[in-house]
Amino acid sequence: MNRIHALGALLALSFTGLSQAESVFTGRWALTIPGGGAGWLGVEEKDGALSSSILWGGGSVVPTASTRLEGDSLIVTRVNKNKEGKVTTETLTFKANGDALSGITAKKNAEGKEIGKPAEFTGKRIPPLPPRPDLSKVKFGEPIQLLNGKDLTGWRLLKEGADNGWSVVDGVLQNRVVKEKDKHFGNLRTDAEFEDFNLKPEVRTQEGSNSGIYLRGIYEVQIMESYGKPLDSHHMGALYSRITPSVAAEKPIGEWQTLDITLVDRHLTVILNGKTIIDNQPVLGCTGGAMTSDEFKPGPIYLQGDHTNVDYRNMVLTPVVK
Repeated sequence: MNRIHALGALLALSFTGLSQAESVFTGRWALTIPGGGAGWLGVEEKDGALSSSILWGGGSVVPTASTRLEGDSLIVTRVNKNKEGKVTTETLTFKANGDALSGITAKKNAEGKEIGKPAEFTGKRIPPLPPRPDLSKVKFGEPIQLLNGKDLTGWRLLKEGADNGWSVVDGVLQNRVVKEKDKHFGNLRTDAEFEDFNLKPEVRTQEGSNSGIYLRGIYEVQIMESYGKPLDSHHMGALYSRITPSVAAEKPIGEWQTLDITLVDRHLTVILNGKTIIDNQPVLGCTGGAMTSDEFKPGPIYLQGDHTNVDYRNMVLTPVVK
């Protein structure tokens, strides 16, 4: 073999190795972040370059600052700026073992000084999405009324010890939040847990309402006072930061609004006030504030109550029969 052919063979091996390394990390990953919270990582390859998006506990799915391979590790960098404008750089180092990830996160301030101690976390590869289900062939069981119109029987705070703003008044489940120092109002969850289902609640927003209905405690359908605002993945009826409604269907503040939500095989349909705004769309992973990143566990309906005031009534869940 002459030198040119030898060099070509070496380059081919190098690119093969790079492709193999990329294939180890490309895809979607369910993360369990330090402290036990839910996270998500999506890694893509295009034209030989890697990019990624991440969800780290609360908030939105956001693109990362950089994504690169270093030996057998994937290095992902996040850059955060707080309200005071201080910048923090977080470096996440991932190693893969089949469908499992292990990782270490380390933070530095703008001056390059380490913040706190490195922390470990884990992840699992999310299996490919199944085809869109034919909803006309899905079998449903008996409807379950989740709200009795009298009290909070069947519900409890997600976190013990939180301030409770939830009560039933004149048949309406309402959340009333007081913005005071040392007040930390809680989210409300069902005692019961569910798999796939159809959920039909009515909701009434208040001034500045910002709440959410978490399906199985994993996926948040946004509840927000967004009447008259542009389409956005953070507005009423959206799958928070993941799926933007196709049309605006909100009603003005103070009016009762109907939702018809169907979750089947990791596909979501949302009908708001009679208009289909999410049509059997695939769900790529958990949303911010999820109880877990495991999309295959049964879970409760939970209502976000730590932000602002909101009202619910007539919440009927009809489970899918496998």
